[in-house]
Amino acid sequence: MSREPIRIGNASGFYGDRFSAVREMLTGGPLDVLTGDYLAELTMLILGRDRMKDPERGYAKTFLRQMEENLGLAKEKGVKIVANAGGLNPAGLATALRELAAKLGVDVRIAHVEGDDLIGRADELGFRLGAGTPQERSPLTANAYLGAWGIVECLNAGADVVVTGRVTDASVIVGPAAAHFGWTREDYDALAGAVAAGHVIECGTQATGGNYAFFREQPIGVPGFPIAEIHADGSSVITKHPGTGGVVNTGTVTAQLLYEITGARYANPDVTTRFDTLTLAEDGPDRVRISGVTGEAPPPTLKVALNRLGGFRNETTFVLTGLDIEEKAALVREQLETALERKPPAEVRWTLARTDHRDADTEEQASALLHVAVKDADPKIAGRAFSGAAVELALGSYPGFHVTAPPSDASPYGVYSAAFVDAAEVPHVAVPADGRRIDIAPATKTLALTEVDEPALPEPLPDGPVRRVPLGRVIGARSGDKGGSANLGVWVRSEEAWRWLVHRLTVTEFRLLLPETAQLPVKRHLLPNLWAMNFVVEDILGEGVASQARFDPQAKAFGEWLRAREIDVPEALL
Repeated sequence: MSREPIRIGNASGFYGDRFSAVREMLTGGPLDVLTGDYLAELTMLILGRDRMKDPERGYAKTFLRQMEENLGLAKEKGVKIVANAGGLNPAGLATALRELAAKLGVDVRIAHVEGDDLIGRADELGFRLGAGTPQERSPLTANAYLGAWGIVECLNAGADVVVTGRVTDASVIVGPAAAHFGWTREDYDALAGAVAAGHVIECGTQATGGNYAFFREQPIGVPGFPIAEIHADGSSVITKHPGTGGVVNTGTVTAQLLYEITGARYANPDVTTRFDTLTLAEDGPDRVRISGVTGEAPPPTLKVALNRLGGFRNETTFVLTGLDIEEKAALVREQLETALERKPPAEVRWTLARTDHRDADTEEQASALLHVAVKDADPKIAGRAFSGAAVELALGSYPGFHVTAPPSDASPYGVYSAAFVDAAEVPHVAVPADGRRIDIAPATKTLALTEVDEPALPEPLPDGPVRRVPLGRVIGARSGDKGGSANLGVWVRSEEAWRWLVHRLTVTEFRLLLPETAQLPVKRHLLPNLWAMNFVVEDILGEGVASQARFDPQAKAFGEWLRAREIDVPEALL
């Protein structure tokens, strides 16, 4: 097997990412493998609804169009393609790709990985969600997160393109690396290093300056997509093609390492990666080396993502301008609730955003927004019955009555939850280009997932003069969703700042700064090697992003809210 590093690029961080990225990555410089992550919890629900309309669908159609433009170019460049765009129907996508290749006259070997889709065994495995009738509780999608070894088998059999269903996001990177270097299933440190690299590049330009807390420090422009140069020992260098926008530095890599994780142990089906062991170092312009990563045996269970249709939702936003904002909000709320008394929606949620400014010099700056969202199992109750009642108030409510958008009908919403099953219960099948079906056995050595002991805290920073400033003057942050929970990772850029932060930003202080979390379970995890910590807030997102339970339903700006809160910071750090 090769000992030369393998250059693995990413061209998609979500279903809907920059369409031109595939061509940009294929023409921007040398690559061995180009990957794409098209799946997320919400995406699986979208694909599930696609499959309801047409059983032959259920995969990411964008990927097929990207291959129509770029399959010949990838073949010409000798770049292999590995993507999880198969969604709920990887076999269907593989068939469509073969038809496309024949139409284009491109000679490529196309393989796929399947087995993750457990929807046909929902009853057997006990996948029931919430209350209601069996039909209401049945999931629309049920997909286990598979690992990388099916991808390895397909690549070892000579595949040029491998499409999968719901493998873990990092697996599309781990698979090519493991095949390239001939790693065994117990090369835990090497596998863990590849998981870390995969976790950094899986979300595309979030590793190259996109959504970066300190974006004002360097020009971002249109960020190029990331590349991981992975070495035989699992260490890697994160970089991008020369001349592309954005930036790669220890800050951008740290931000992405903290994205959507929990504690120091990051479980994958093939290895549990210890994020508390890795170190980062600048390796030249737009190059960051990740090294020292250690791994442990994977857990004995696989996570299963479950989605069901939860009912129907609708919303209206009233604009309240000028004086007496609170009284105007109370009046229209009373009027609408009275109008809905005969058939009230099952859930009604009001939010008043005081965006208004005193003595404002524009009407918009003088206005506040009163948002009302409803949910119900009956689309008629959540639909025109609600929006019609809201609009009927137009001439008989508060002065200046208007809404931000015309009335609409109800739209379906989804509910997400996670389950865990024994890995031996989940088939994992590699289907190379010749049509053989190769069963991938589950890991023989496993280790139950536990939290690490909290590390010893450093000496606190000596007392000195302080100044009240936004916390973001000192910390960076990156936040996101995991089902109904949100994670918020923060980091600092000096040992002195770490000595202050680790003692100052406790769970108690976190709850005071972000009052929405005051009554929710909050856990703090420390990563001293990164001068970072990660807060996990349970239940803040309700039943997941598709249920739209909260303003900012994916918690993408949760960290920026924290950075905007003011706190006493030592002058020495400013």
